[in-house]
Amino acid sequence: MARVYLTRDGYEKLAEELEHLKRVKRREISSAIEHARSLGDLKENAEYHSAKEALAINEKRVAELEDKLSRAEIIEDSQISSDKAYIGAKITLFDLDTEEQVEYALVGSDEADATLGLISTDSPVGKALLGCKKDDVVKIDVPAGTLEYKVIKISR
Repeated sequence: MARVYLTRDGYEKLAEELEHLKRVKRREISSAIEHARSLGDLKENAEYHSAKEALAINEKRVAELEDKLSRAEIIEDSQISSDKAYIGAKITLFDLDTEEQVEYALVGSDEADATLGLISTDSPVGKALLGCKKDDVVKIDVPAGTLEYKVIKISR
């Protein structure tokens, strides 16, 4: 099985989500199922079927998270060279087309959120930035065209 690479923050967020699903969400869904059962005939009871579906979705996510966390390898900043872009690095780039500066943090796919500047190492941009050094010029093919960045700074 493939390793799942996560930053410490990413690992902790997934672990917190797992605990919430197991301790809080399961109880909520169980209460909803009990309430729906009390309403009578289960064959035509939409609340019961909805609660059972919610339970199935919750249990699927619990299994997913348990699997990922069991295969997780936490990437510590001290383990990685600070002069190259790897998971956990914050990268400041200069967009050669728009002449704007952008900053991204390279993270695992479970932590990615482009609106927060968290770019997955599995994304086209993340893959292209992996291993780059300061002053490298990177061309990245994306569905909207080609992006061209100059790496200004890499930090941890």
